[in-house]
Amino acid sequence: MEYGRTVTVATSFEDTVTRVRQALAGHGFGVLTEIDVQATLKVKLGEEMEPYLILGACNPALAKRALAEDRSIGLLLPCNVVVRGSEGRTVVQVLDPQTMVQLTGLSTLQVVADEAAERLDAVLASLPQH
Repeated sequence: MEYGRTVTVATSFEDTVTRVRQALAGHGFGVLTEIDVQATLKVKLGEEMEPYLILGACNPALAKRALAEDRSIGLLLPCNVVVRGSEGRTVVQVLDPQTMVQLTGLSTLQVVADEAAERLDAVLASLPQH
């Protein structure tokens, strides 16, 4: 099962993070959480890795509609967006919102997943791809 959508971009990690935040905001998403995986692994385990940031993005209107269909859907919210370094490039990945429908089997979530996917695809498409 494919569960993510990925683009590789031609900008630095730092610039890409800024562009992703702007693109998310432009498509109705706020960033609720941010996990700097690289820093966390360095501090907690003394391990080195490439830059790796997880942004927990949320569109409140879409979240409300999904929660109205299934209160447990909060387990799959917010929409995770990963920005990571990879071999001199920057990769941006989003969790495919269709995963909500596939995992729950609730066809009533389809319209919400479709709208979220459309918005997240627009975020990815707005980035300068490599």
